[in-house]
Amino acid sequence: CKILRCNSEYVAATLNLRGPSRNAAFCSALRSYSHCTRKTARTCRGDLAYHSAIHGIEDLMIQNNCSKEGPVSPPRPRPPVPNHHRGLEPLDICNYEKSFLYKHGQPPSYQHCAAFGDPHIRTFHDDFHTCRVEGSWPLLDNDYLFVQATSWPVAKGSNATVTSKLTIIFKTMKECVDQKVYQAEIDNVPAAFEDGSVNGGERPGGSSLAIREHMPGRHVEIRAEYIGTTIAVRQAGRQLSFSIRAAEEVARAFTEEQDLQLCVGGCPRSQRISRSRCCPGRMAAETARALCKERLPVEDVYFQSCVFDVVTSGDANFTMAAHGALEDARVFLPNAEKLHIFQ
Repeated sequence: CKILRCNSEYVAATLNLRGPSRNAAFCSALRSYSHCTRKTARTCRGDLAYHSAIHGIEDLMIQNNCSKEGPVSPPRPRPPVPNHHRGLEPLDICNYEKSFLYKHGQPPSYQHCAAFGDPHIRTFHDDFHTCRVEGSWPLLDNDYLFVQATSWPVAKGSNATVTSKLTIIFKTMKECVDQKVYQAEIDNVPAAFEDGSVNGGERPGGSSLAIREHMPGRHVEIRAEYIGTTIAVRQAGRQLSFSIRAAEEVARAFTEEQDLQLCVGGCPRSQRISRSRCCPGRMAAETARALCKERLPVEDVYFQSCVFDVVTSGDANFTMAAHGALEDARVFLPNAEKLHIFQ
């Protein structure tokens, strides 16, 4: 895939445009850029940089009133760069942040989603639902990631459920990683992918996908630099939790057919539970509030979820689930002002 060469030629052609003929020259450069990307279409279909370029060109042509037909600018060599920057582009293919900054001149935007406890879902859009969702449900299903959570009743006869298994599939990205599958179950939170590896495999960018263990058997972090994504998987008591910080462009890379994603749309209405009118309690509400207050001093949705889970299950370990989700949000959220949600 030669998309970075197209990007470089476009940058070189527009770098020093000045004067009254600037707009015409800019449109010529955009048409050249468009022609170059079309030539790479067959080999670059699965490349994030390619799709970003296609959308960027369309937007710029509209903004500058450029016609699709017309003269094109001849390719120009890029100006020489210092030695310590040589070879930067091939490395950047598998580093989403650097690649995005290089192409757009600004850092990417990020979104956060979490599933913990009952489960409670915090969506990419900061909606918050408490869900029934018994069985297997997709948290994410896009061009780069598939994440499925399997949930079972928190106690016999209860409507409330907890996540007992997580399956995360990192799809193959040609230059960077082989497909990798990660699975966690209660009392089995491994620090390796299913095939025993701890990175993205033999491809040149294999190290851009890696697992790090924070607490043996209880907390792992998976960094996928090639798609600007970090995932945390935790076990607290008898439940698993999932948190993700994903580049906005990656989170939105799905089709209409991939419409069921709890991280995107939250729980279907039929699967939502009212935290105030749900289930027979196994612990007094005041006792649960006191336990949750120790770890969660702010009475936001994390605190409310903690009280709900402890009352419903009778298990004080659920305070750790809500606390862990809040700590992940503190690290992952691009906007700290959105850390606490009040309902």
